[in-house]
Amino acid sequence: MIATDRQKIKEAYDKQGFYFPLSVMSPEEAKDYRRRLEGLEGEIGEKKLGNKTQLNYPHVVFPFAYEIACNPRILDAVEAIIGPDILAWSGTFFIKEPHTGSYVSWHQDLRYWGLADEEAMVSAWLALSPVTQANGCMRFVRGSHQGALVDHNDTFDEENFLTRGQEAAIEIDESASELVELRPGEISLHHGRLLHGSLPNRSDERRIGYVINYVAPKNRQVVGQQDFAMLVRGEDRYDHFITVPPPQTDLSDQALAWHRRILSAQNEALYDGADQGPS
Repeated sequence: MIATDRQKIKEAYDKQGFYFPLSVMSPEEAKDYRRRLEGLEGEIGEKKLGNKTQLNYPHVVFPFAYEIACNPRILDAVEAIIGPDILAWSGTFFIKEPHTGSYVSWHQDLRYWGLADEEAMVSAWLALSPVTQANGCMRFVRGSHQGALVDHNDTFDEENFLTRGQEAAIEIDESASELVELRPGEISLHHGRLLHGSLPNRSDERRIGYVINYVAPKNRQVVGQQDFAMLVRGEDRYDHFITVPPPQTDLSDQALAWHRRILSAQNEALYDGADQGPS
């Protein structure tokens, strides 16, 4: 990625809190990753690999998901925002089935993540299927990252993808929100303070996205007792996170043990102060 492209990403991101679309792989590559994911779904269903119906931290247990997290085009864009030293902190496959009620309420990620430095992070959301308004694409509130974190209410709605069903306790003009429509192989980037959400999939097609949350090594966990991450570019001179090894095979015993440790530790931050814990 040339310097002018990095500058364009950084300027837009700083101003509006997001940047999209950015092509990071061909549609054929995205289709192949989707095929690999869907080929593993039977095995995934037999294990609890996340909260609710989510598949959390797939890069810890699946080599193909780790490969995506290390995609140099994604990392070039992330580097433009947080610098050359990059950790993959967390990730989730978000899959909305056709004609279902699953949605994401308006929220800010950093309200629940327990990270000290709100600027030393960025989320990259990769489309592995067409992502449209009809199938429940994300929506962004332009510039909302420039304010403070707002109060949220916990609903624990089972159809809400979010751990606590958390929703921002403010009025939002939904007509002014930005629709984040993406083609397979494209990403969006967004700030953790940005207000965002998505509606249900009312189409005949699955909506498949993979969000990877990256942090700079200077960031640190301040709510949970410990935290974990994978170094994917540069170096870590801080040791604020326990280093997780890349997976060698799908769902190996070693990788699953790491996954359990990470999910338990990060749930400590995600559910801090909640009336109930993970389901």
